[in-house]
Amino acid sequence: MPKPTNSEPKPRSADSLEGLWPAARPQASVPLLKALHILTREGALNADSRRKLKQILHLTQVLRPLLEALLAESGEPVIADLGAGKSYLGFILYDLILGPAGRGRVIGVETRAGLVEKSRALALESGFERMEFVAAPIAEAALAGGRVDMVTALHACDTATDDAIGFALRHGAKTIALVPCCQAEMAQLLKGRDGPLRELWRHPIQRREFGAHVTNVLRCLVLEAHGYKVRVTELTGLEHSMKNELILAERHQRGNAQARAGLDQLVDQLGVRPRLLDLVM
Repeated sequence: MPKPTNSEPKPRSADSLEGLWPAARPQASVPLLKALHILTREGALNADSRRKLKQILHLTQVLRPLLEALLAESGEPVIADLGAGKSYLGFILYDLILGPAGRGRVIGVETRAGLVEKSRALALESGFERMEFVAAPIAEAALAGGRVDMVTALHACDTATDDAIGFALRHGAKTIALVPCCQAEMAQLLKGRDGPLRELWRHPIQRREFGAHVTNVLRCLVLEAHGYKVRVTELTGLEHSMKNELILAERHQRGNAQARAGLDQLVDQLGVRPRLLDLVM
């Protein structure tokens, strides 16, 4: 008679990250990922957390060469993660890149004081001594020293992405990574608006889509006008997130007159002026 077998699967905290977590010892990161609720208590990944983790890991790998360049040229690069929420991105950047490097600081900026306190407690528990958290709106946040090397804003909603751009320019950021979300302002501004391009926004559903698209176009032109070289790419596959546009900007010069002229022309054709221009131009 065959021996009875236990068909219930054993939890595998490290194995659940196999092929996904870009570190030699993924099990070392399991306590952090459990605390962030990316892994369950048993060490498993559910469908939602897997999607979120894939997004953040993809962004981490995109940012890795930029961070490594900052580490090579600066003794203590400062990364500001704006609208940080639970600080998934900041913790993972520290765990995978800044922690092993032994240099560099992450500062998370978040309006919700409860989330800031939880992040501070997790950083202390994890031994992440060079992580700080500020409870403030992005537009009002001012960091000690006034210098930031990299600014990230993952899914900063509507005009919060504009506030992130303003923050980056005020603090002289060399590198900016934005994943915009819920761009509603432009659609509202265009509602009922006449002009040579009116057919692009006459229908409400097209107005929302066009408004979101042109908002990001204007953001790219603003960054280029301030001397940044801009790349626009996918954050990850559409099966993981519909908010999928990643704007990467690296400062190369003081300004760009051609981009400024293109920005002015587009704003004139649209006939509306988003608040971003009043923030930074």
